[in-house]
Amino acid sequence: MEAAESILKINNIEVRYHEVILVLKGVSIEVPRGGIVALLGANGAGKSTTLKAVSGLLKTEDGEVTDGSIEFERRGIHHERAANIARMGIVQVIEGRRVFEHLTVEENLKVGAHLRKSGSVKEGLELVYHYFPRLREKRNEVAGFVSGGEQQMTVVGRALMTEPKLMLLDEPSMGLAPKLISEIFNIITRLNKEEKISILLVEQNAKLALNVAPYAYVMENGRIVMDDTSEKLMENEDIKDFYLGLSSKGGRKSFRDVKHYKRRKRWLA
Repeated sequence: MEAAESILKINNIEVRYHEVILVLKGVSIEVPRGGIVALLGANGAGKSTTLKAVSGLLKTEDGEVTDGSIEFERRGIHHERAANIARMGIVQVIEGRRVFEHLTVEENLKVGAHLRKSGSVKEGLELVYHYFPRLREKRNEVAGFVSGGEQQMTVVGRALMTEPKLMLLDEPSMGLAPKLISEIFNIITRLNKEEKISILLVEQNAKLALNVAPYAYVMENGRIVMDDTSEKLMENEDIKDFYLGLSSKGGRKSFRDVKHYKRRKRWLA
C-alpha cells in the first residue's frame, strides 16, 4: 500500500504462541495517518492475533512477535508493554463487547479517562455523548443490563475517552442487528473523519468493511494473500466468491464450494 505517511507499519512479522505455535507468517500491513484500513478473513485466519501484536496484548496469552517489526509513528513497539503502547495513543476494542458489567455505563466510560492527556473527564464524556447520544440516556444504568448494541457503543466510547491516535476494532458488528450495525459504523466513519482517528478494522462482514474502508487486506492461515483498494477487491472474483457470497453469475456461493488449492492458485497467480 502506498501512502504519503503511515501511522502504523507492520513489517513482515511472525507471531508464535508458547514459543512453538506459529500463527502469523510474514504479515505486512500499513495504516495511513487519518485513514481506515480493513483486515478481512475467516475465523482462525490470524486477524485478532494481528491486532494483539500491535496493542501488546499478545503477552497476556503467552504470545510474542518473534520476527519482523511493528512501527507506530516510526517507533518500534513490538517489544513494548501493552500499557506503554496504550499511552502512545493505540487503543484496541476487543471483540465480544467487554464491558465491566457491574459498573454503570458512565463508570465504564470513565475507565478510559486515565489515559487522557488533555481536557477534563467531563469534556471527554461530552464528546462521547455527542457521538453516542443513546449512552447519555443510559449513563446511570448498569452496563451488564443494557442492550448488546449499547454495550458495543460503550466500549467504543470508552476507547474514545483515551484520546486515541489509532483505534483497533475487532469485529464491532458481531452479534448485532443490522440497524444497530449501520448506526455504529456510521459513527465509526464520523470518528475517523471528524476526530482524525486512524482505524485498523477487523471484520468478517466483508461487504460492510469494504464500504467503510478505502483499502483492505485479506488474510488466510496467518498470511496476507491479497491487498488492494476496496473498490478493486469488490470486483475480484475470489472476494465475490468467498467473502461477499456472490459467484460470477450473481448467485450466492459457499466458501466451501471451491477447493482450497484452487483459491490459492488464483491468489498466487
